[in-house]
Amino acid sequence: MSRSARAIAVHLFTATGAVFAMLAMLAAVDHKWSIMFLWLVVAFIVDGIDGPLARRFEVKRYAPQFDGVLLDLIIDYLTYVFIPAFALFRSGLLPGWTGWISIIVITFGSAMYFADTRMKTKDNSFAGFPGCWNMVVLVLFVTEPDFWIILGLVVILAVGMFTPLKFVHPVRTRRWRRVTLPIAAAWVGFAGWAAWLDFPSNPLIIAGVTVTSLYLLFAGIAMQIFPPHKG
Repeated sequence: MSRSARAIAVHLFTATGAVFAMLAMLAAVDHKWSIMFLWLVVAFIVDGIDGPLARRFEVKRYAPQFDGVLLDLIIDYLTYVFIPAFALFRSGLLPGWTGWISIIVITFGSAMYFADTRMKTKDNSFAGFPGCWNMVVLVLFVTEPDFWIILGLVVILAVGMFTPLKFVHPVRTRRWRRVTLPIAAAWVGFAGWAAWLDFPSNPLIIAGVTVTSLYLLFAGIAMQIFPPHKG
């Protein structure tokens, strides 16, 4: 296979995320939340793999006719923002006006964030909360907190998108990657397990999803508080 063909194959692999987004949306319309999240987890895995593949096979050089960054952002907005926001609104976790506030804040704020050219830092982390609402909403489905807590969390994270706070990219942020990658993989495992069992009240699943989510949420901020030693 030529280098050009391999590079195009990576783009095609990325594009499968759009198919998984549609399958997740169809499940969400029917209120089949566990199936929806399983498809979103699959899309999340694709999103974690396609970046390293794109760099490995130099897609910008050998398949420049396709904009991989734009393709990735389109799919990410569907799987990270749009579908999770719909699920949060329709799930009943947020009654009345609180649901409307949440979907407006999530979709509007994330659209602006995804278009922000400053969203990546020099160490390939994210500047501001990176709009990973798929992860947030899954945690909410697992833990089912009071609706005031949910509303407060949504507003805080939406504001957090436009702050100088750092959030790790599990694959590309090199610092602490030996810890971050396994924890991100554990999050995927717990998330898939929770969705597969239709969000049972399982203490192990709740603890696993909560602990791994807290690490991924605060690791970047911890890096800012404790900068690396320059020797």
